[in-house]
Amino acid sequence: MQAEQIASDLKNLAADVLAKALKAGATDAEAVVYEGDEFSALVRLGQVETLKESGSRAIGLRVFVGQRTASTSSSDFSAESIERLVDGAITLAKITSEDPFAGLPEAHEFGKIEGDQHLYFEDVNEMPPAERIETARRVEAAAMGYDTRIQNSGGGDFDTATSHKILVNSRGFVGEYRRSYCGFSAMPIAVDEKGGMQRNYWYSAARTTRKLESPEEIGHEAARRTLARLGARQVKTQRAPVVFSPEIARSIIGNIFEAANGDSIYRNASFFCDQLGQQVAGENITVVDDGTMIFDGIGGFGTSPFDGEGLPTRRTVLIEKGILKNYVLNTYTAKKLGMKSTGNASRGLAGNPGIGAGNFYLEPGTLTPQQLIGDVKSGLYVTETMGFGVNLVTGDYSQGASGMWIENGELAYPVEEITIAGNLKDMYKNIVAIGNDLVFRGSSAAPTIRVEGMMIAGA
Repeated sequence: MQAEQIASDLKNLAADVLAKALKAGATDAEAVVYEGDEFSALVRLGQVETLKESGSRAIGLRVFVGQRTASTSSSDFSAESIERLVDGAITLAKITSEDPFAGLPEAHEFGKIEGDQHLYFEDVNEMPPAERIETARRVEAAAMGYDTRIQNSGGGDFDTATSHKILVNSRGFVGEYRRSYCGFSAMPIAVDEKGGMQRNYWYSAARTTRKLESPEEIGHEAARRTLARLGARQVKTQRAPVVFSPEIARSIIGNIFEAANGDSIYRNASFFCDQLGQQVAGENITVVDDGTMIFDGIGGFGTSPFDGEGLPTRRTVLIEKGILKNYVLNTYTAKKLGMKSTGNASRGLAGNPGIGAGNFYLEPGTLTPQQLIGDVKSGLYVTETMGFGVNLVTGDYSQGASGMWIENGELAYPVEEITIAGNLKDMYKNIVAIGNDLVFRGSSAAPTIRVEGMMIAGA
């Protein structure tokens, strides 16, 4: 009952702020109230190193005075602070420039997905702190005990977070949802006989504690990944096939979302500009953004009933069989481009909405990762990239990398201190094989992929 009372109070607060803004001269207004709790524990070498628990509440207000807009936010809910919040927003709006594209969506566009999307589970908060710390201890101990070469640790951790978001606006939209998250990880450090050190990590994350993997399994996987890097060396500079592990394939495919972002498109700052309806990738490539997904009765990490502006989330196919079908848009970028929002508005407390993904993924293929590697006579399997070497205007791609060298279809030895380079426009057309190992460990996912003919710079 207490939680329901708090939710009701927060909703009343949002409605009150909205009414005050309209009374003060706003022609339109939107308020978002956020409340959240976080817990994190880090255990290193069996000892609790950091323990944090925090709660936060805040309100954000966006006002429109004709075609002028401004936003303010506050974590103080006192009457005087709310007055300052409203006055500040109105004052700012009156002195900003007019923008013909500013404004809330049309009333008929608002909506939300009805029914429980299973985004919130109370068990995340019910787990006793001692048990959370013990899980962090167990995952680290499992990694440390796996092999004598693992002699140190970056730690084992356990995190939980819950949040409650309420969005109301002057065009009649009222929406709210709650989310929960829990997860843990281990980061072991291994030493080889020459004193060379390597680290890696692995993790489990879920919306409910019931879906977390075993700490022992995660610790062992973190250890295996760390040990696989021992004795890494450089390879000669050459052009060769590159196989990207799911973790790295996810970021390669993630660049498609950024390139198709309406903000980049209207600024003419993307290699996807003027490419709608064009072939931008191989025919085996279908990329989807879907804010409605539910897996085994649990909402995805990118699932929500409505976007940051109160439009229902939906499934949008960005690339279908290699053809660029859609850009991802919020209301502002859609107006700029003469199009319709795709329900991808993302909203913080202050500022104008940005553009964010739902559950974003590359549709899987039929090959196992072993089959995909098995076809490679000589090439690279990438497990980590470093740096920010991606230019979304030109598509140029260059990243530091480490992983395993492939010889005759087998992972032969670890490699590091190399750079992989290409151009995303070519890389998307040269993805010759896609794995069947699509697993969502976050809001975006991709299976293993193989790209032909990339430049590998090494020794």
